[in-house]
Amino acid sequence: MGFIVIIPARLASTRLPNKPLADLGGKPMVVRVAERARESGAARIIVATDHPDIAAACAAHGIEACMTRADHASGTDRIAEVARALGLAPDAVVVNLQGDEPLIDPALLAACAARIGPEVPMATCAHPLADAHDAFNPNVVKVVLDKAGRALYFSRATIPWHRDGFAADRATLPPGYVPLRHIGLYAYSNAFLQAYPQLETSPLETIEALEQLRVLWHGVPIAVHVTDAAPHAGVDTPDDLARVRLFYQS
Repeated sequence: MGFIVIIPARLASTRLPNKPLADLGGKPMVVRVAERARESGAARIIVATDHPDIAAACAAHGIEACMTRADHASGTDRIAEVARALGLAPDAVVVNLQGDEPLIDPALLAACAARIGPEVPMATCAHPLADAHDAFNPNVVKVVLDKAGRALYFSRATIPWHRDGFAADRATLPPGYVPLRHIGLYAYSNAFLQAYPQLETSPLETIEALEQLRVLWHGVPIAVHVTDAAPHAGVDTPDDLARVRLFYQS
């Protein structure tokens, strides 16, 4: 079964106003993201937006867009609305690709979608960390896995904690110790995507400010695809935008 990519895109952004429409080599950023998604083998790519300017920009470049309510609390809520409107089957696989990831590796989308199965309704991605600074950086979210490659826990803390190695030195990572950085790409079965916004908020997610902990707290498994290479960073700031513009100029 193929998968569907839904790209939530809001015009409002505190750090980078009108971000989805920022020009990248002659095309809006949200269009560049959708073009990346097209290379993943997805059966359908849809931009979920609350603003007519974004919908118009998509239409001008042959990208399907769906208007949503403006009051959604998260991108997950926004894509759930679109999936309902499309009448997707409960076992349909939906990939949530953020609209500020114009350099995403298309293969990562397919690999994440492939981890969804009858017993695992949600999947995400991670990559190995090689730098101690990243391991100790609370802005770099870490994940630990069980032997089946499912998430045990996500944290801003350094997990797993290498007791002996860090007692001796915290400037470098101990030999053989490979923490995993979480990548914010998600796939869901449509049945779980519809149930997800109704889940009770968990104490863990409130403490860590990590929404995916709600899923684990409710006992729902999350499969994790581990990729060797770190993906290109998304666009959050003017400096990020300048970096990505250089890529499209090359």
